[in-house]
Amino acid sequence: MCAEKKAVKPNFFWSLFNQKCPKCRTGDMFQTKKAYDLRRFMKMNELCPVCGQRMEIEIGFYYGTSYISYGLTVALSAATFVAWWLTIGFSLDDHRLFYWIGINGIFLLLLQPWLMRLSRAVWLSFFVPYDMNWAQPELPASELAQPEPLNPTG
Repeated sequence: MCAEKKAVKPNFFWSLFNQKCPKCRTGDMFQTKKAYDLRRFMKMNELCPVCGQRMEIEIGFYYGTSYISYGLTVALSAATFVAWWLTIGFSLDDHRLFYWIGINGIFLLLLQPWLMRLSRAVWLSFFVPYDMNWAQPELPASELAQPEPLNPTG
């Protein structure tokens, strides 16, 4: 007896962090996988290589990613602030606050290419839902409608 292979739904967060297409969660959004190839790191595929989903839905679609990027940097800064406070602490007697600001700035600067790509993946996932049946061809409108009777009277 042959066991059928069940289609496994790819993990949402895995597909976001690896910048995969939100429709099929397997195709790459970007032409290069390297976030630190600074010449090509933001070049996106026009269509998903797996399911054919358009990556830029309309002109200027990715202007909204600035809000996502801002939220991610604020969340990372808050996390590093709490981690610094719990491990090293803050004091008015020395310059530990300024050390945190400098280290946090360098940390965010180094993560910026990856954060920009991640914000595009998050933004696109807001507008393109996962489709578990993406591989099945859509039926033409003529096949979806009720068929005409074979012997029309008249």
